[in-house]
Amino acid sequence: MCLYRSYRQNKTCIFSIVLAVSVFCGGCARKQEPVREGMENYGDAYVDTLLGDASYLNPLLSSDSASGSVNSLLYNGLVKYDRDIKLVPELAESWAVSGDGLQITFRLRKDVKWHDGEPFTARDVEYTYRQLINPDVKTPYSSDYLLVKKFEVPDDYTVRVTYGEPFAPALESWGMGIIPEHIFANPPEGSDFNSHPANRNPVGTGPYRFVQWRTDEKVVLEANPDYYEGRPHLDRVIYRVIPDQSIQFLELRNESIDSMGLRPDQYKAYDSYFKKYDRFRYPSFSYTYLGFNLLNPVFADKRVRKAIAHSLDKTEIIDGVLLGMGKPATGPFVPQSWAHNGGIKDYEYSPEKARKLLAEAGWEDTDGNGILEKDGREFEFTLITNQGNKLRQLTAEIVQRHLQQIGIKMNIRIIEWSAFIHDFINKKNFEVVILGWSLGRDPDQYSIWHSEQTKEGQYNFVTYKNPEADSLIDRGRHTFDQRERERIYKKLHRVIFDDIPYIFLYYAESLPVIHKRIQGPEVAPLGLGWNFREWYVPRALRKY
Repeated sequence: MCLYRSYRQNKTCIFSIVLAVSVFCGGCARKQEPVREGMENYGDAYVDTLLGDASYLNPLLSSDSASGSVNSLLYNGLVKYDRDIKLVPELAESWAVSGDGLQITFRLRKDVKWHDGEPFTARDVEYTYRQLINPDVKTPYSSDYLLVKKFEVPDDYTVRVTYGEPFAPALESWGMGIIPEHIFANPPEGSDFNSHPANRNPVGTGPYRFVQWRTDEKVVLEANPDYYEGRPHLDRVIYRVIPDQSIQFLELRNESIDSMGLRPDQYKAYDSYFKKYDRFRYPSFSYTYLGFNLLNPVFADKRVRKAIAHSLDKTEIIDGVLLGMGKPATGPFVPQSWAHNGGIKDYEYSPEKARKLLAEAGWEDTDGNGILEKDGREFEFTLITNQGNKLRQLTAEIVQRHLQQIGIKMNIRIIEWSAFIHDFINKKNFEVVILGWSLGRDPDQYSIWHSEQTKEGQYNFVTYKNPEADSLIDRGRHTFDQRERERIYKKLHRVIFDDIPYIFLYYAESLPVIHKRIQGPEVAPLGLGWNFREWYVPRALRKY
């Protein structure tokens, strides 16, 4: 289950390996201690699941949802979103914005300590900023911070940031997790920032402290007794890496995990299996898409992409895969976002129009075998997606059948997550992919769509380039007026829809379940998990 607790989540959802409960629970039991006054609701462990292993326990380097989930409990930003999606102070106790919007002065809290006991100061914020703009640091987030014209530290608890031009998401961008200068400034011999041991043994300021990371198995955190907002109620948070939702579902039935995000078929079957879990359902801030490698000459032809769009019956996908628990997608902004363009009419499901467009592009079945050809080559390609996500696999199978009806042979390849990202996506070693994005609340999507973000490891891995889209993205970032930004992003929605770098498939609903012994979960406009520090287990219901 993904809880929205962290910085802007322009991240792919990920999936990864099951371990035995006996191994997982090793060390979980603790000797009973007398209950101190006021501590009645402190104790127990919360067992969450990850569909893939984390990559870096460093918020500057991580770009996947598994790492993001863990990092959100280890680190803090200067600001954060509250339950109602309003920016509020976190490591900053307050801020002031200049009249022209070009300068933000943060006053920092003086009661924050790093997990090793060292004090948090403005020098840590400056160090974090310097790494974000360091070209040798492999961060996908640099574009926001390269816009800073001047960074000042007047004293140990003041930071002043000046921009050269208006940057609308400026304040939100300082929700980035801050890292400790004293840990990273002098890396051990043979390592640098990207390979620093602290990327696997992190020191943060967050409500939980790092205990253990067993690769492809689990990550264990413990409550930070010195947390500035107060100690979390749950003693431990343990993330189990379980690579498949079907396996997670079995673990749920055995009550060996406390939460997971259900598939629609699992959600429908819930009443038949579970009595000890609370079920939640709400719109997610995410979408699933079919993306084209635009460097591939076949898919560089817009007529081909449009033909494929006309060949897909999204109603069948949503009814068959999501069981109706989602909506057809038309672009990069979800319906609950103020940037969403609700006036776009989706591509009609029409195999006839698809065949006509393919014929215009030179694809014809000249030998009568049912497969289109061009220049002596059959229209055949491979679609890849990640291991463990049954919804994407089922979607791929429906797409495969639809394309077969118009003379295209599509193969499906399911790839383990780490290899999928590092060997295929980052290196652009793919033809077509099914993936998804979880989105930040601000509609700025520079990192996904701008033509400057196509290098290895960056998010525009389909290599989408359109000067009009670039101009709209830049204007949206540099415009403060909300109504004008809305007009800009609704036009950007239209431009990207018309260009078809992706076929936007669906906006799915979030379907998490949480064990009933956990008290406090509440769905708010931000989602589920905004008050995680306050979740607790009554003493009589404790398990670990």
